[in-house]
Amino acid sequence: MVEKADGARRNDIAVHGLAKQFRKGPRAVDGIDLYVAPGEIYGFLGPNGAGKSTTVHMLTTLLPPSAGTARVGGHDVAREGPRVRTIIGAALQEAALDPFLSGRNHLRLQGALHRLSRSERKRRGDELLERVGLTHAADRRVQTYSGGMKRRLDLALALVHHPAILFLDEPTTGLDPQSRNALWVEVARLAREEGVTIFLTTQYLEEADVLADRVGIIDRGRIVAEGTPAELKAEIGRPTLQVIPADPEERGRIADVLDRFGEPVAGAPGSLAIRLNRDADLTDVVRALDTEGVRVEHLELDAPSLDDVFLAKTGHRLEGQEAPEPVAG
Repeated sequence: MVEKADGARRNDIAVHGLAKQFRKGPRAVDGIDLYVAPGEIYGFLGPNGAGKSTTVHMLTTLLPPSAGTARVGGHDVAREGPRVRTIIGAALQEAALDPFLSGRNHLRLQGALHRLSRSERKRRGDELLERVGLTHAADRRVQTYSGGMKRRLDLALALVHHPAILFLDEPTTGLDPQSRNALWVEVARLAREEGVTIFLTTQYLEEADVLADRVGIIDRGRIVAEGTPAELKAEIGRPTLQVIPADPEERGRIADVLDRFGEPVAGAPGSLAIRLNRDADLTDVVRALDTEGVRVEHLELDAPSLDDVFLAKTGHRLEGQEAPEPVAG
């Protein structure tokens, strides 16, 4: 762990004006500011191409910034890369695993790279294999692992050296629900019980809502919203109404009624949806539909969600909102 001058642990992230300009391309990250407090889980949301992974690559010293500063655990990522790397763990989108090594041997090798003693490598490896649910497969080659098992092994590798700060770049993409929930439990435990600071990028709004203490939304390289999930949802403050017509030919008439009470938004397949105006009430909508003589098959009022926040701040929905396809393991 990094220590402050007064002996207190230093495991925050401070970013000011951070930017990355690739040659012959737009600014992937365009001057962002953010701060992640020690022991906090910070959810970093955004669509593909928004700048999430580029930000993580700069904070983990894999890419040099084009402008601005970033200090991870008190160390400048551009000038003190080796010191940053000693205090962070990272599980990125592409796990660097050797298909011919077993899970146990991966962990022992990782421990050796971090200069753990032989006995500590064995102890820590066994502990982490149990924690991520891979004890039963510890001595199998990784080429026999499912996608979910590989993601769990990658998380264990990131934790071998007891990092103060953990970067997780879309860690649950492609996982089955059981593996995803198990990873959520472990991430929450790391922050709560061990005080690990966690920077989590995700395309799943439910994941950020469940795990994150605070959320930042990035779009086209800029942070467009930041706050706790509750604060962001309260800022939107307006529920979404979804209506499924009993007769599809009456969609136009229903849409005309709904337009009086709110702005159209994307809804479930086959439905018409609006975000209600602040002075609109569900009973007013139902009364207006009855007056027009149109029949509805289903009507549903949803409280504000992070999906609504994302839509309001970026003008579009996040791609990853459909549940991942189940994967064995």
